[in-house]
Amino acid sequence: MREAPQTLLKILVDQRRWRYVDFERHFRRSATELLDAGARNLTVSESQYRRWTAGRVQTLPGPDACRVLEYMFGIDVATLFGPPPSDLPAPAFNLEDEIDMTARDAQSEAGAAAAASISDIALDQLRDDVATLAREYVTTPTYVVFQKAKEMRESAEANRERTQVPAQQQELLIVAGQACALLATAAFDLGSLDGARRLSRSAALYGEAARFDPLRAFAGGTLAYIAYFSGRPAEGVRVARAARAFTGLGDVARRRLAAIEARAFGHLGDIASAQRALDASTADGSGRRDDLHDEVGGEFGFSPDRLAMSNASTCLLIGDGDRAERIAVQALDLARSRPSATRSVRVVGGAGADLAAARLLRDDLDGAAQALEAMWLVPKEQRATGLLARAARVRSGLSSSRYSQAVLAAELGERIEDFTRQSAPRQLGAGPLAIEG
Repeated sequence: MREAPQTLLKILVDQRRWRYVDFERHFRRSATELLDAGARNLTVSESQYRRWTAGRVQTLPGPDACRVLEYMFGIDVATLFGPPPSDLPAPAFNLEDEIDMTARDAQSEAGAAAAASISDIALDQLRDDVATLAREYVTTPTYVVFQKAKEMRESAEANRERTQVPAQQQELLIVAGQACALLATAAFDLGSLDGARRLSRSAALYGEAARFDPLRAFAGGTLAYIAYFSGRPAEGVRVARAARAFTGLGDVARRRLAAIEARAFGHLGDIASAQRALDASTADGSGRRDDLHDEVGGEFGFSPDRLAMSNASTCLLIGDGDRAERIAVQALDLARSRPSATRSVRVVGGAGADLAAARLLRDDLDGAAQALEAMWLVPKEQRATGLLARAARVRSGLSSSRYSQAVLAAELGERIEDFTRQSAPRQLGAGPLAIEG
């Protein structure tokens, strides 16, 4: 008997590791959010779910079901029920993921008997899970981070509904807020600036409710760089400065916010203010630490290589190509010196792109081509918004009239276009990205 064709819907469900109960829960919730009152009780039976994912449907579902499916996945329903694209990797069985998912399910169900509180062990595990995800962000595909962070936020909220212990409530607010902050970063990296802005504000609200200022400051920094990537650098300056006013921040938090403020001033063309913020970002600290940027770290931290990469971009914005080149080289050296388990290919690629842009400013086309070798190595799923903006700046430089007859410039420009086209944000349908500079 010939096997029924596999559908894109089945691929997407498998990538999310959804069982039928997970799919049905998301479907029912989406119907409630989307449909009119008379149709909000729309559900999917398990047999219907099996037919949909196996490709055993002769006609599309009813109009309401189609609307809900398109709302859930952001893809038209005809494409969902069609075969998956040839370039979409099929989900592979992963024993470690299967064990991890089974362990999570068992842990959740074992704790269901607790009525007025939750186990401290369960709370510790949630806290550890978010910290691990933050530390593994740089080596994990962004869409995987998004899915895991989403599950962690939902788990924290579910546990918060079960406990009446104030200390546990506060801890769960912090965990949910950290997961929400990671969701915002992932959404930004995937090219969804509006989604990232909403999620960042939600993370800030969690921090406010928990009275946890480091989370509010981190979310403020994220909102600031979303603002200047969206073409609102003055708002970016204002938000970054407001975030720096929070108490209880360590040196890492303050360096991050100063670097973000410097970039915002660079977009404004305010060279003097950008320079002051650059100086603040590299000034000696007081030795202070906080419970998010330092104790959790990872994506919540701001490593020296990442700081250097950001400052190289700022120098390009204010027209200081020589300094941008020196700092970009420093960023590359720092990133490459890190252990492979914690090395960020995005920082390596971004610093390489900035180095190329700086060399183009002094007409060193061959040097720019050499610098771009670091960028080409970034895999498709790690080509995030910041890197693509840097690549676009190099592409703009290669389009200068002084390179109009240069074969190498044309080849590099075409390769950058292909590099961008194959990135995760482009594959997911993100709109045009801001171009730095």
